[in-house]
Parts: sequence; C-alpha cells; structure tokens
Amino acid sequence: MHIIMWLLGGIVAGWLAGLLIRKRGFGVIGDLALGLVGGLVGGFIGGLLGIVPVNWIGNVLVAAFGAVILVALIRVLRRV
Repeated sequence: MHIIMWLLGGIVAGWLAGLLIRKRGFGVIGDLALGLVGGLVGGFIGGLLGIVPVNWIGNVLVAAFGAVILVALIRVLRRV
C-alpha cells in the first residue's frame, strides 16, 4: 500500500510542477517520473535545510519543490 501512495504522490507532485512551470502537466508517465525524481531532489535539499515533511501532503510539496528545481535546471542546461 505504501508503494501505491508513493506513486500517487509522485504523480501529484509532477502534475503540480507541470502546472507551475508549463501551466499544464507532462502526461501521466512524465508527471510520475518528474515527481519521483523531484522527490529525491526535494528530499536531498530539504534534508540539507533541515526540512522534514511529517505527512503525505508535506511529502508531495517537497517532491513538487524538487521537481520544479529539476525542470528549471534542465531548462538552463538545454540553453547552454
């Protein structure tokens, strides 16, 4: 059951990041991938800053934050 919640959280985080960056999502697979990788990035940065989410909504927000940073970084690298 935890894996299902993790995947759903990844999809929601990727969708939120897509809305913030592109004003639309990246599709279900793209949202899932972006949310899951964003969760790693957000968790790493949050850990450095001492931010530890305590519930599902906090995890989704941290993953969305990481996904936004990831998309912004990819955009910068594409321009170079």
